[in-house]
Amino acid sequence: MKNSTQLERYNRLVKFLEEKFKSTIDVQDIEEVSFYSYRNINRIFLALQYETIGQFIKRRRLEKTAEYLKFSTIEISDIALDIGYGDVAAFSKAFKKHFGCNPSQFRKSFSLQQKITNEILKNKSPNENSQKLNFEVEILPTFKIVYLQYKGSYENIKEIEKTWKQLLKYAYKKKLLSEKTIVLGEVLDDDELSSSIHCRYNACIILNDNQSLRSEGLFIVKEIPSQKYAKFIHKGSHESCFETYNEIYARWMLDVGLEFDDKPILEFYPNDDDITPKKDLITEIYIPIL
Repeated sequence: MKNSTQLERYNRLVKFLEEKFKSTIDVQDIEEVSFYSYRNINRIFLALQYETIGQFIKRRRLEKTAEYLKFSTIEISDIALDIGYGDVAAFSKAFKKHFGCNPSQFRKSFSLQQKITNEILKNKSPNENSQKLNFEVEILPTFKIVYLQYKGSYENIKEIEKTWKQLLKYAYKKKLLSEKTIVLGEVLDDDELSSSIHCRYNACIILNDNQSLRSEGLFIVKEIPSQKYAKFIHKGSHESCFETYNEIYARWMLDVGLEFDDKPILEFYPNDDDITPKKDLITEIYIPIL
């Protein structure tokens, strides 16, 4: 896929599938978006994604239902219909095959975990009890980014750092960097729901109004629309960020109580990693809310 035109067509297909996977997608739709025969694009897709187009659509639907079960109280039958299953029994069978339990068991398991955590926090003595989880509600305006995507385990910090080096090298070449440059990560998947091979993270640079740039190969330009977020602060190494995430989700119902929105999490990195000690690094975590 070294040819830029072919790569753009492939990227356009992936974007189309991500936006439309809940809907009915037929062979003609895929061929019109990719400008390939279905047979050929499916072979390319399998080689690059390690799954066929059909498997990709099925997996994304089931992962999305798991998010709804985990973070909402929507009826299971309504979730099934929303993500494209007309038959609830067929949905339950597919879900169990993928996650090892049926949808109601999955929801009960997560609810029980949250209940136990909240009870432990409530029953701590005043000396044991930590301060209430601090956060701010913030609405970010629409902004444009250029990004390079990493796919794999979120624990593989070395590969994520390699992705950042490639992006920054490209940005330097395009004269996008200055003292005012804002960098962020876009976390697209929940690693509790997606296997590590499919977890996606976008290393991003915000483009200002004077920087005109178009997508080029693996470096994609897109707009992130205005969104409301709950903003949390993590202090320490990027490797230890999971500790703050665990605390946020464990205490969400107790200290936050807001409704999650079905959008990617953003992480802003205000420090220069090269000159800031790991213990002093700041990560601003923006979790989308309704």
